[in-house]
Amino acid sequence: MLISRHIVQSRRDVLYSWLFLIPVFVILSITAFIPLGFGFGLSFFKYKLNLQRAPIFNGIGNYIEIFQDELFIDAVKHNIFFAVLAVSIEMSVGIVIATMLSDDSKITRLLISLLMIPMIIAPVAAGTLWRMMLDRTYGIVNYLLTLVGLPAVSWIGDYRIAIYTIIFVDCWQFIPFVAILVLSSIKAIPITLIDAARVDGASPLKVFTRIVLPITAPVIIIIAMIRFMDAFKVFDTIFVMTQGGPGTATEMLPTYIYRQGIKFLRIGYSSAAAVLFIISMSLIAWGFIHLRTKQLERIG
Repeated sequence: MLISRHIVQSRRDVLYSWLFLIPVFVILSITAFIPLGFGFGLSFFKYKLNLQRAPIFNGIGNYIEIFQDELFIDAVKHNIFFAVLAVSIEMSVGIVIATMLSDDSKITRLLISLLMIPMIIAPVAAGTLWRMMLDRTYGIVNYLLTLVGLPAVSWIGDYRIAIYTIIFVDCWQFIPFVAILVLSSIKAIPITLIDAARVDGASPLKVFTRIVLPITAPVIIIIAMIRFMDAFKVFDTIFVMTQGGPGTATEMLPTYIYRQGIKFLRIGYSSAAAVLFIISMSLIAWGFIHLRTKQLERIG
């Protein structure tokens, strides 16, 4: 009798859980799934947004044209280079900072508070701020360089270094994000494990590599996934600072899709590019989640 009552209660809990999820599914359908399906349908049409021409079915013609577009290929290369380099720096430096700030002293709490300042600045505001500071003519960075006898540098006007400038700004803003999240996972480690390792004579490096890093690895993988996907779809900072320039030196997939759809009004073509972008992001997310599952199995 008790077992049957427990089964009925469990089924009722599952039913209530699904009922509470219905509003979420309705909102997602209206704001995400329906537009996504509509965009997927448009990707098979040759459609330029104007009042005189109806969409023309084009099959996979848009997808074929995309892979023949050198600008698209360059945007993909820039996106991969930007995401890999920026996230690698952010994860490496963020983990080091989190490890250094893992104690509970007053200085540490103050530094954590200061560390959060770049995080709370909107990317558009951060991009505007750095664009003004890095301006070749009146920017404060070049002014400081001239004070020590160095020549002014065109940080965002030189195609050879513009993408590295964007990477620097992204790292400046999101290293604190990585550090705070990694720090929270380090704080969750039982202090008895670390104390026992120290009593056994383990060095700080071995404590980090043998205890801290393996335990926090699942969280670090999720943080890397979030940052990699954010870096891959970066738009606001680049658009504010360089608009994909100079030339196409900082053109990324989001700015490429924006330019094709909003500026040139190639709705079908931009929809196809957006579909490919979403598929690639889904595959990346799946890869990170699979890696995290493997890591959890290894720990367990």
